[in-house]
Amino acid sequence: MKRTTGFTLIELMIVVAIVGILASVAYPSYQESVLKSRRSDAKGALLGLVNAMERHFTENNSYCGAATTDSGSCTAATGAPTIYSATSPVDGGTASYDLTVSATATTYTLTATPVGAQAGNGILQITSIQSRGSWDRNHDGDVSDTGESNWD
Repeated sequence: MKRTTGFTLIELMIVVAIVGILASVAYPSYQESVLKSRRSDAKGALLGLVNAMERHFTENNSYCGAATTDSGSCTAATGAPTIYSATSPVDGGTASYDLTVSATATTYTLTATPVGAQAGNGILQITSIQSRGSWDRNHDGDVSDTGESNWD
């Protein structure tokens, strides 16, 4: 009598079904982790830009000149930063956030707008008077609607 070993087709189909179920549960969690890590990187980029803005103010006694568009009288400077990277991640790679500056001589607002795969995740913003930034959690364009002044 000859004895054969191996798996039946039913056993293989059960294993494939189990792997499919596990993957369908794990993939959304993975995607959320990727979004959170990109958002954390953008927060770090904004804090780096805050430091660059403060260095610029120390050297020039003004936040003017820190953005690509500056009205000659420095009533407003807007656009991409001229003193720091304009995208996050700052070390290159595919941009997940665009960084922008809106500044007067004595105040600024820094914004990270999600782009590409990160689009729809809500903007991050920090001002010269905040110690922590704000996140537009529900992506409606208003960072103050959460009632919180944090990025958590």
